[in-house]
Amino acid sequence: MDKKHLAIAVAAAFYGSQAVAVELYNEGDTTFSVGGHVSVGLGGSEQGETEVQQVSPRININATQDIGNGYTADAKGEWALNYLEGGEETFTTRLGYIGVSHNTYGRTVVGTQWSPYYDGAGIADLPIAFANDFLYDDQGPLGTARAERMISYRNSLNLNDAGELMFGLGWQGTTSGEVLTLGPLAVGDVTSLEAEYDDRFQILLHYDIMGFGLNYSYNTGDVQAGTFDETATSHMFSANYGTYGSGLYVAVVYAMNEYMNLGLEESVAIEGLLAYALPNSLNLSVNYESVEDDKNNNTIFSQMALQAEYNFTSSFVGFGGYQFDLGNDIDEPEDDKWIIGMRYYL
Repeated sequence: MDKKHLAIAVAAAFYGSQAVAVELYNEGDTTFSVGGHVSVGLGGSEQGETEVQQVSPRININATQDIGNGYTADAKGEWALNYLEGGEETFTTRLGYIGVSHNTYGRTVVGTQWSPYYDGAGIADLPIAFANDFLYDDQGPLGTARAERMISYRNSLNLNDAGELMFGLGWQGTTSGEVLTLGPLAVGDVTSLEAEYDDRFQILLHYDIMGFGLNYSYNTGDVQAGTFDETATSHMFSANYGTYGSGLYVAVVYAMNEYMNLGLEESVAIEGLLAYALPNSLNLSVNYESVEDDKNNNTIFSQMALQAEYNFTSSFVGFGGYQFDLGNDIDEPEDDKWIIGMRYYL
């Protein structure tokens, strides 16, 4: 498993942005770098006021070291920045892990990390202004995006002209004290409960050939909150073509879930992305996302966004987008949103 194949295991961490970092130290077999971005925009909506907004800014530190016998160790810490309000919540943890990689024996990561499930489900979570929502419901304990306290393993098999096959495994231990959002399962004024998430397991299978990628992931584990005691499970299928930010890129994600989205007993989550980057670095895209209450045949939310991104330099990007609320069946008011802003990579 060479460096190109290893990269697929962590590529999800850089979906939707450039992997830009300043290398501060490189001596022998050890490196140290600092990265992240500052992102701000002017945005508003039909239901809200126009205001200056921050767009998922973060700062990270990264280190690698050759530890011999073909093994490389790496560590990453990443923190979200709340620079518009500050205070005690100025820095909050996004990622924190140690990984060990080998060209033959694969890669193991321990800590808060992008999960194997997200490697496949995050292929449409790319535009800056508006992207995926359903993956971030209780993401930490459910492991659908950034997974807390996870041990993961990934490896790949090069099939030469037949493409490449990669698999990933993830495990999370029991987590207590998390808050479970009950959503449509809410009773009266009780909309959330303190929950315990039992051991969770997930597996990812990825196949890549001639620019096409196919993914399947399974994610499961029990959740208890008050009288709620169920197994939260997801079967996710996805496919993509091309490279985001370079010509044509197409991605589709389809997830069949039980108790994974807003407490819904059975749900279907769909996301699609169509993007085309022009030679002058202007990247135009349209994306669609919806979550359906499959048992009651209700739309929980559905939305579509038109977006544009332009790289003035490799470190400075302008972006804008308008998201149309396509309606729902749960009597929530529709709320179109818009934003225009800029992102500076550290």
